Amino acid sequence: MRVYLPCTLPSLARVVSAGEVGPAPLTGYAVTPALVEWYASGDTEELEYVALTDAAKASLRMLAADRADGVDVAARRVVVAAEVPDDLVIAGLDIDERSRVRIPAEVRMKQIASVHVDDPQAVPDIEAAVAAVFSADAGDDDARFVVDGAEAHELLWYATQEIPDVLA
Repeated sequence: MRVYLPCTLPSLARVVSAGEVGPAPLTGYAVTPALVEWYASGDTEELEYVALTDAAKASLRMLAADRADGVDVAARRVVVAAEVPDDLVIAGLDIDERSRVRIPAEVRMKQIASVHVDDPQAVPDIEAAVAAVFSADAGDDDARFVVDGAEAHELLWYATQEIPDVLA
């Protein structure tokens, strides 16, 4: 099953160094039965895009949490796409995030299919969204509008052999 794992550039560097995404358990996003039921008219590609978008929003929350902890992190969302055996993917029942899943094991580098990262031109909108994401989660409509502005930016696709270039 294709699973989208939220990440940041510093955590992606740790993934490369460690040779895995971890420690387990991991939270990811995938095409779950709940997502299929909710988005009944979508094909597999559309459903995977929804899961990728949910992971990108989780990456935005990771950036905001890092900033709140005083970590200097670039304002670029990162999502790692990996192939995980179906029997290791545990779908949740979260109504707000129908694509959210848990993975009880680390994800090895060889399981990573690609990495998706914001274009540097998106940074101003991502900066604004990082500052607004927790307010948006709390129901602030103005903050949601700012976060939606970040979500309007498509993530760029990188093959695994391009990860060193992304981190450079």
